[in-house]
Amino acid sequence: MTVPSGVSASRRPPRQQRQPRRLIWVALAAPGIIWLAVLFIVPFYAIFAIAAGRLDVFGTPVAVWNPLDWTATNFAAAWHDVAGAGAFVGPIILRTLIYVALASALCLLIAYPAAYFVARFAGRWKGLILILLIAPFWISYMMRMLAWIDLLQTDGYVNKVLSFLHLSSQPIDWLGGLGLTVVLGLVYGYIPYLILVLYAGLDRIDPILIEAGRDLGLNRVRTFIRVTLPLSRQAVLTGLLITVLPMLGDYFTNQLLSGTTGTTMLGNVIDDQLTSAGGVLEGQGAVFSLLFLLVLVPPLIYYVVSTNRSSRRAM
Repeated sequence: MTVPSGVSASRRPPRQQRQPRRLIWVALAAPGIIWLAVLFIVPFYAIFAIAAGRLDVFGTPVAVWNPLDWTATNFAAAWHDVAGAGAFVGPIILRTLIYVALASALCLLIAYPAAYFVARFAGRWKGLILILLIAPFWISYMMRMLAWIDLLQTDGYVNKVLSFLHLSSQPIDWLGGLGLTVVLGLVYGYIPYLILVLYAGLDRIDPILIEAGRDLGLNRVRTFIRVTLPLSRQAVLTGLLITVLPMLGDYFTNQLLSGTTGTTMLGNVIDDQLTSAGGVLEGQGAVFSLLFLLVLVPPLIYYVVSTNRSSRRAM
């Protein structure tokens, strides 16, 4: 919006006042910047130093801190595992992407209606329902997965319910290497994050906008599609980003609920390489860890650009 020059000049603080304010904001942001530099940039450089490092006489990777001495030995070995003659990582990467895509879609299908109900129809019970949604965070992830294992055992309650309803003639071996079990485990482990983010976004939508859509002749379904859904788009993107990123590197869920080679995910490959005997595969594990960066950078850039665009429209 264009403001007359006289009004703009009268309301704009003098340069002498703007400079101290700018320094204050820089000082407030400095701890966070230093924290990110120490806990992100430095570890990331250490991973790169191992991935581009050399091998000693015993074949063990050695970190090389000088970029001028970096080599592509570990990158070539990792690429051979992905697309070489004896490649085995390529199908695992594809399986990981399929598992994450299915789990993310299920999370969204379950979380959006739950968050929408809490934001729009919970009324005075909203606080209690939010507490129940946050409650899983009070229990460690491992304990929740162990409870999931107890439910899915051959003599667990899931098989008992299926048998009682005559949906299965014999117990299903849910923990015997089923991809469906791994996908449901990912949904169970990460859906609370998505519900809370979606609730925060849906709760901020002004009810007047929804009422305006109804006043213009839209029914409930069309009001949701034309008003609520577009206004919650940013919350959906944020929630999916928060859930998809840890899912891609998850190895613990598959390790507990399956542990078979038929459901191995890329996180399991990296874990096996980083914990290999003598550390001979640490360099390749570091390379595959960097592979996550290549996968995650495009959606992160899209999220930042989309957020900035939405902020400009709101101003």
